[in-house]
Amino acid sequence: MNNERAIIWKLKSFHDISVNELYDCLQLRQQVFIKEQNCAYVDNDDTDKLSFHLLGYMGGLMAAYARLIPPGALYSEPSIGRVVTSNSIRGKGVGKLLFEKSLEECEKMFGRQPVKIMAQSYLLKFYEGYGFSKQGNEFLEDGIPHYYMLKV
Repeated sequence: MNNERAIIWKLKSFHDISVNELYDCLQLRQQVFIKEQNCAYVDNDDTDKLSFHLLGYMGGLMAAYARLIPPGALYSEPSIGRVVTSNSIRGKGVGKLLFEKSLEECEKMFGRQPVKIMAQSYLLKFYEGYGFSKQGNEFLEDGIPHYYMLKV
């Protein structure tokens, strides 16, 4: 990745996010989760209001996003969710950078403790590479196979 394509990271609480940044987040999430993955689900949930939002911009456009969920908001552990990259930059390592940055920011905000995620089953190997392990059996979430995973 060359310098002109460097990622500008922003971490914001829901209340500090601008209207334009919120629009960018929702647009990227809808493009990937609803349109590309053909999954009709309610994306906007109350968890957004409790979360921190990691925004990754490249060339002025949102290329990567994840929400960092405090312990007690969704699970007893902190969590990372809505991990998404733009189709235009996939295969260039941005997803790895996004997840590494998400883990780093979680530890800064919530301390060193277990992190729980709900992972799409096809991404198990990706998350296992970061020390996550499956918890329980596979289940369907909005018609897509998932596992709960935990990093201790």
